[in-house]
Amino acid sequence: AKAVFADTFGAEPDAVASAPARANLMGEHTDYNDGLVLPVPLADRTAVAVARHGDPGTVDAVSATLGARVSAHLEDGRRGDWLDYILGCIQGLTDRGEAVTGLRLAVTGSIALGAGISSSAALEVATLRALRALLGLDLSDRTIALLGRRAERDFVGMPCGIMDQMVSATGVPGHALFLDTRDLGMRTIPLPAGIRLAVVHSGVSHKLVDGGYESRVRECRLACRSLGVESLRDLGREDLVKVDGLDPPLNRRARHIITENDRVEAAAAALIGGDADGLGRLMLESHASQRDDYAVSVPEVDRLQAAAVQAGAIGARLTGGGFGGSIIAAVSADRFEAWQQSLSADVPESRLVATIGPG
Repeated sequence: AKAVFADTFGAEPDAVASAPARANLMGEHTDYNDGLVLPVPLADRTAVAVARHGDPGTVDAVSATLGARVSAHLEDGRRGDWLDYILGCIQGLTDRGEAVTGLRLAVTGSIALGAGISSSAALEVATLRALRALLGLDLSDRTIALLGRRAERDFVGMPCGIMDQMVSATGVPGHALFLDTRDLGMRTIPLPAGIRLAVVHSGVSHKLVDGGYESRVRECRLACRSLGVESLRDLGREDLVKVDGLDPPLNRRARHIITENDRVEAAAAALIGGDADGLGRLMLESHASQRDDYAVSVPEVDRLQAAAVQAGAIGARLTGGGFGGSIIAAVSADRFEAWQQSLSADVPESRLVATIGPG
């Protein structure tokens, strides 16, 4: 990032920071329902180098990943491109009363775009960390996560939950983050030593802003209204009879959220207890629920998930918002290479995006 900044602007940056991508082990679409999630940070990161701009109010940014350079004025509002994630972060700081003047930024990193591993949250957190260093701001990592979510939700217009930004800002390598998105209570859980987690892209890039994600958010709100609750988190398995009485597809959407919250708790217990088979079984159940009840999978992802299990994965499921993107698979570390070769042969359009764990 420093080198890209120097090559673009002919000077050294004043601050640089980075933040990781994430894969979600369990808890899909529960975060915007005040639910439970179990994500893990990845080694791949986005880095942002920044310095003050001589022209107050001007943001001049270059992305080495996209091969693009754009500029805007802070008062121009949303543009509809990648700079919006940065502008939204800046707006969040100015709304807090922070004096943010003109900026030059350079962005680079190793995160695969469109893979469903939250490149947007990594960009937001890295930007806010860089601005924290540049401006000497008193911002905790938790506050940075909240500002990042605010940027994506209120400025970019994506009605996301807090999971992606929180694990990018506070996650610990080699650990899952058990996060209650209602009260932001969290704890880290070490990943099992004998298991390797693999994130594999289906070859179909996900596009959450095309409407499917927003439709699910809206359907969950309608289900809440029909059931007389503020959030689907207020419901448990004892309420499934009432949920089944809702009109389709609201019954299926609510059922996924209720059962997925239970699976997050069970998956956390499986990690703590070293129950790899139990974790794998929960991953399979989660994928089926995303496919059948929440309807966020696509045939290419279903085929990849089935092939991963057939090749020997303990469990595999769609990870990320869906409508394309990636699966996450749990594989015995000593069988990983053979598993990867078999999967590549069966689904040649797939590609390994990231791994977590031994090996």
